[in-house]
Amino acid sequence: MTYEYLDHEADVGIRASGATLEEALADGARAMFGVMTDINRVGRSVEVPIRCQADDPAALFVECLNELLFQSDVRHLLFADFQVTRLAHTGAGYTLEGVARGEPLDATKHDLWTEVKAATYAGLRYDVEDGRHTLQCVLDV
Repeated sequence: MTYEYLDHEADVGIRASGATLEEALADGARAMFGVMTDINRVGRSVEVPIRCQADDPAALFVECLNELLFQSDVRHLLFADFQVTRLAHTGAGYTLEGVARGEPLDATKHDLWTEVKAATYAGLRYDVEDGRHTLQCVLDV
């Protein structure tokens, strides 16, 4: 697991990296939910399929994070794990399919820290250097 939090004036920046784009996307999802709660205390009893698309890997990062926030909100779940099961690149852009794992929000079990409203395009970057894929963006809190 490789992610870090970035200094930002009013919101929270995240940066995630991995040996593959899939790993970086998954670690970015964990980083985002790590802003909200202690993901080590969140079970993985519920699986939710995730699907999104975008023109490029950086935009896919934002779309993926926002889809996870949407699913979390409408299903009243916290996610602790995310796995990319399929990543396709075509002339139309990138399509991601994955699985988010978590459990229902339980105020007696989960300490809620910061509400994340959305992943934004602010500070958005995607780099590949020395075989490591790195993604970053700012979360609106």
